[in-house]
This record gives sequence, C-alpha cells and structure tokens, in this order.
Amino acid sequence: MDMAKVIAVTNQKGGVGKTTTSINLAASLAKTKRRVLLIDIDPQGNATMGSGIPKDEVDETVYQVLLGLEPIERVVKPTEGGYDLVPANSDLAGAEIELISIDRRERRLRGAIESVSGRYDYILIDCPPSLNLLTINALVASQAVLIPMQCEYYALEGLSSLVATVQRIRESLNPRLEIGGLLRTMFDPRSTLANEVSAQLLKHFGDKLFNTIIPRNVRLAEAPSYGKPVIAYDLHSKGAQAYLALAGEMLRRDEAA
Repeated sequence: MDMAKVIAVTNQKGGVGKTTTSINLAASLAKTKRRVLLIDIDPQGNATMGSGIPKDEVDETVYQVLLGLEPIERVVKPTEGGYDLVPANSDLAGAEIELISIDRRERRLRGAIESVSGRYDYILIDCPPSLNLLTINALVASQAVLIPMQCEYYALEGLSSLVATVQRIRESLNPRLEIGGLLRTMFDPRSTLANEVSAQLLKHFGDKLFNTIIPRNVRLAEAPSYGKPVIAYDLHSKGAQAYLALAGEMLRRDEAA
C-alpha cells in the first residue's frame, strides 16, 4: 500500500497565506481525485473554521491525538471541500506544556499519522506561525515543507532562519525532510519590491520556487468567512484558478520525482 506524501505548510511569519494555502491546496488536490487529509495544528483553528467546521463545537481535536487520548481516525471529519480534516481549537495551546513531560514528544504526530497514511495520497499540515513544539511535530512527521511567503522587505530574513531550522530537523530528527517548494502569495505584480524579492527568490532557490503565483484576490480573502475553500465559493476567481494551477504543478513535480 502506498503511503501518503506528508507536507508541512509553514512559515514563522504570520499573515503570509499559510492557512489559505493549506485549505485551498487540499481542496484543489481533492478536485483532482486525490485523497487528501488536512491536519490543523494551529491553536487558532483557522484551517478548521475555513473548512466549515465550528472549532468550538468539536470535542475531539488534534490535541487528543497528540496526547494519545484518541486515535487519529476517530478525530477525522469530512468537509464540503472534498478533503478530510483533523480539527484544532484553543485546547491545543495547552498541549505544548503537557507534551514536555512525554517521551519522544517531537514524534507524536508522526506516530499518529502512520496509522492512516495508507488511506490518503496527500496529508497537509497547517502549522502555527512560530517555531514551537507543534511545528516541530509537523516537521518531524513530514517529507516536505511548503513555504508560502509574501514578496516583501523582511521576507528573505525570516526565510533563512526557517531554512536553517529545516536543516537542523533533517540532521537530528527527520533525515527525509526537504524543502518541497516556496510559494509566492498575495502577489501584486505592480509592486517593484515584490518583483525584486521574487527575482531574488528565483536566484536563491531556483526550481524549488513554484512557477504558480497566488495573486491578491478578494474572493480568496472572503471564502474563509463562508467556511469554504475558494474553489467551492467562486471557482472562476483568480484565486481559485491559481490554487488549481498549484495543485497541478505539484502533481507534475511529484510524478517526475
């Protein structure tokens, strides 16, 4: 049985389109008939809400999974976007402290995922915007890191520390981890700075940089408040078309690998 490709969607910087990417890539991959699981590992629970699941009404979340109180399959919820979701809410904020006393605490998520990996083609993990134990669990569980980023002044600075973290995790906890790709989000082609940063990214990261660029798009910003991925909200919007293109580009890369 083939195992799922596990991808951590992460950037320590908030507001770069991480959750938007997690939800819309999950829905776009599901639309190509891939079996997809999205794991929300951010206590803010934005990927849960954006998938149409009220975070305060779920009793079992990724919190129970990490602490070994529930198997992951008991926590999975179907979504209208065509993918499955492991929800999160503010309970997760306490998990970090509770995990500290647990043996092999960085590997809790990886162990949980192994039991369902054969059921999916892709497992995406929406990480919190910080490098804490939850993010480390996601990186240890994954084969690849997808880094959404805005092309703005401080973007490259934050990126170098994230790349260094990935390197450290590869050396100490997860030798299979690699940078799967960098994704330019909220891109405004009229901005000189955005184009300069974009050119720098291409120079530094070459083919690790996805060709697909996610534009600034009103529909993309509105969709989460309706609890829907943008392809379910407005399929013909620029944002929806961009994420479908990203899914296609990712599938082609994985098939060529």
